[in-house]
Amino acid sequence: MTGTSTAIELARIEKWFGSGDDAVHALAPTNLDVAEGELVVLLGPSGCGKTTLLRMIGGLLEPTLGLLKVGHKELWSNGNRQGQALSELGMVFQDANLFPWLSVEDNIALPLELKGMGKAERRERARELTKLVGISGFEKRWTRELSGGMRQRAAIARALSYNPKILLMDEPFGALDAMTRDTMNLELQRIWTETKKTIVLVTHSISEAVFLADRIVLLSPRPGRIDTIINVTMPRPRSLDVQATPEFQDIARTLRHRLTEIS
Repeated sequence: MTGTSTAIELARIEKWFGSGDDAVHALAPTNLDVAEGELVVLLGPSGCGKTTLLRMIGGLLEPTLGLLKVGHKELWSNGNRQGQALSELGMVFQDANLFPWLSVEDNIALPLELKGMGKAERRERARELTKLVGISGFEKRWTRELSGGMRQRAAIARALSYNPKILLMDEPFGALDAMTRDTMNLELQRIWTETKKTIVLVTHSISEAVFLADRIVLLSPRPGRIDTIINVTMPRPRSLDVQATPEFQDIARTLRHRLTEIS
């Protein structure tokens, strides 16, 4: 781990959907700690509970059982999300989910408007973030005028708008073409390096996982459970050329073989 303190703590987190004979056991009891500043990737076959786990961390799903802490604060209490813990979380989905009737700047600033920040201050923050994510100069454009990669950059900027400590990302580049995805992996690494955020990212891509992660958490098929955790110790910053190195190939091969065995 790269951090000195724990950002996320999962203690026997478990998730069931439904009840009785129709109940689906989505996630078996799971323990996992994520350190401050760490970039952890959740990897596994379809239906293994990766997104379910991420959504529980993000406060979008309540765990059936177990304890979940964000920044040492419980996220859930008596069936209610706790605002202090929730405020430390930002989330990015596969679909950028931008509002087409708002400009790029206004999309990024929307969470700040909802929090009551003044117009000038939130627009200044939006300009700072467009520069951070590499779309400076596009603040006044409509989102429909942006490419898929640029829309995802805007979505990342929006998630960072209120400066959360933790960024949760659910297949953020899954819908992009291969070249754009490579570019966005490089950009995410740069953004992570500059912001020092804790990031938990879900992906189906082995190469994306190995390229980005400090640790890869491999989940088994439903009910999902942690099968393997692999530390990725390749130095940073990583260029795309790292994919040709023996260390990268060894980790990818290990993950590929294990996925074949558990699927």
